[in-house]
Amino acid sequence: MLNGTVENVAKNTLLYSFVLSQPFAVYAGAYPVFENKTLLEAEQLEYGDHGEAVRILQYKLNELDYYDDNVDGELGVLTEHAIKKFQRDHDITITGQADKETIVALIEIDINRNIKRLENLSDSVYPGLQSEEVKIIQESLQYFGYYEGEIDGMYGPLTKKAVEIAEEKHDIDFLDHAPQESLYTMYNSEKEQTASNVQTESTSNVKNVKVNANYSSMIQTAYAQVGTPYVWGGTSPGGFDCSGFLQYVYSSNGVTIPRTVSDIWNFAAPIDTLSVGDLVFYQTYKPGPSHAGIYIGNGQFIHAGLDGVEVSNMSEPYWETRYLGAKRISGS
Repeated sequence: MLNGTVENVAKNTLLYSFVLSQPFAVYAGAYPVFENKTLLEAEQLEYGDHGEAVRILQYKLNELDYYDDNVDGELGVLTEHAIKKFQRDHDITITGQADKETIVALIEIDINRNIKRLENLSDSVYPGLQSEEVKIIQESLQYFGYYEGEIDGMYGPLTKKAVEIAEEKHDIDFLDHAPQESLYTMYNSEKEQTASNVQTESTSNVKNVKVNANYSSMIQTAYAQVGTPYVWGGTSPGGFDCSGFLQYVYSSNGVTIPRTVSDIWNFAAPIDTLSVGDLVFYQTYKPGPSHAGIYIGNGQFIHAGLDGVEVSNMSEPYWETRYLGAKRISGS
């Protein structure tokens, strides 16, 4: 069995060989870590040149708004004109040739641009989030070769791992959990509305206000475990199954719940309206409730799936067709 270091080197060597054997269209913009290497090895590109290095040059000039024609790998008049504009703007001798100085400047600007994107968005993304900002972060992490997953906008385990590398390499601090104001906007507005109506509601509804008051802590505990692997029968941060995850989150907040999903279903109270912090139940591998997670608002829930603790959309076909209903744990 290969150790981690040797395995990583082998994998990258194989990937590099594969990329160089494919048409540029396969990896333009998708394997940036190889683009810079290809450009630097070219050393100089001039009018009439063609090939992969020229395509990469065109692609980078396009990203920086200097070139807006087809990325075709042919260094013609328009590409030469774009190079001249870049050279003029960066105090490089204007030749229209992509010499070593021009290529290095282009790469340095590209690197700085991606570092700046990471810095600017470091306070906007966090584990479990799905957004366009996460996509941008993934693209920049991929640029440096830290991220190997799909650019899907989901801050899951692979993104988290890549972020940790970026933090160490570039001294950037990312959030390790959702900020209070972004996680609980729905919860807070709902809580304020409920509190304003306490005098006119029944005793059971007053009790529900107390339940909601602990949900911010519950959800923060849950978010802290995003990326934890799935382990059948797991009940700790070393690995969870779905009910073990729920039991851990509630236990960490002083509430005892049953061990199995079906028992939690029977233990929890039915509700009419789904709110942040409620439990959502699904019928998966057997009849009746067999999977559950915690609703976090905006049609999303956090749960321990087969890929580990993650955030999923209730509207995804798989979950939507298996949804059984939602319930609430009383007394929490």
